[in-house]
Amino acid sequence: MSRNISQAIVILFLIASVFSCSQEGSPSVLNIGSPSTLDSVLNHYVEEGFFPFVYARLEDLDGNLIYEHSSVNEELLPNTTIDGDTWIRIWSMSKIVTISVVLDLVEDDILTLDDPVEKYIPEFKNLPVAVGQNGKSLIKVGGNERDQVCPLAFVSNDSVMTVRHLINHQAGFYYATTGFACLDSMIAEQNLPKAVNTDDLIKRIAKLPLVQHSGTDYFYGINTTVLGVVAERATGQNLQQLVAERVTNPLQIENLQYRLPANEKLLPKFTGRDSILRVANRGELDIFGPDVPDYDVDHQLYLGGEGMLATADAYADFIRMLLRRGKLNNHRFLETKTIEDIYAPHTQLDSPYGYNGYNLWISGDSMRIKE
Repeated sequence: MSRNISQAIVILFLIASVFSCSQEGSPSVLNIGSPSTLDSVLNHYVEEGFFPFVYARLEDLDGNLIYEHSSVNEELLPNTTIDGDTWIRIWSMSKIVTISVVLDLVEDDILTLDDPVEKYIPEFKNLPVAVGQNGKSLIKVGGNERDQVCPLAFVSNDSVMTVRHLINHQAGFYYATTGFACLDSMIAEQNLPKAVNTDDLIKRIAKLPLVQHSGTDYFYGINTTVLGVVAERATGQNLQQLVAERVTNPLQIENLQYRLPANEKLLPKFTGRDSILRVANRGELDIFGPDVPDYDVDHQLYLGGEGMLATADAYADFIRMLLRRGKLNNHRFLETKTIEDIYAPHTQLDSPYGYNGYNLWISGDSMRIKE
């Protein structure tokens, strides 16, 4: 794992890893082994300077706590207690929440997975595709060749971008970490987290090319951010409203949202990019370029791929809803067949370690603990 990290990856480490493939292809909970052994493993990653802290939590399907452990680097976070009620930037773990909201809209016949994205965002109708000067697809360029593709050439997208492409990271959007300097600088210049609102975000993205023809392959990027925009345009509501009305309120999940409560503070952002774990300076968490999402109550921008906040306790509730086939606290959010589609194989099917469902990694048998 890159040492240019955020604590969002760490605090929910075990929650994000509870899915594995059973022989029937449905998710099951991993065997965690001896709690004291696991404590030692997690402590090691903090003591050796990989992470500023680790908070791990496992619950059963009824929400009963099975395992909990917190390890904190006292030099970086003196006198700091981190537990299930600590607020955290969950960043990319926002993606499955946004995807679930969109699948709920599909169930309500508000949109379909095969709808063209331009139906909701006509500003994206003619987005070009960046290629090398020889016309070679950027996703086929590797190694030292990456230094030789700039300046870029541009061609028309040869397929229609769909909602499904956004969910599967096949639409052609990317982050400012592609390794192509000219492409990374273009998205960094737009500084998407500083868009005033959704309309401003669309204007900024519309100035960027795609990295591939839509539907070509899996390429991780702001696809889910755009998916959130589709949900907003399709309903006339912002993501904060959609998450509250469709997910957290009916499921009785507290502390999974887009705004930080007035009496709470967020932990610092950390990086290990120069081999020393420390507080990150502006621009060092460079997935977007110079800035990351903020949580200013007056900032009317809701990033579906990166912008949510949660406590571990709250996010565990959301994961339990998925494990319980779409139902939690006597409320059905998604139909069972929709949940099954979320963790069915969709992309990265040639990996020896598992596969990607709808942006939810499903570990294969090679990742299971062998007795």
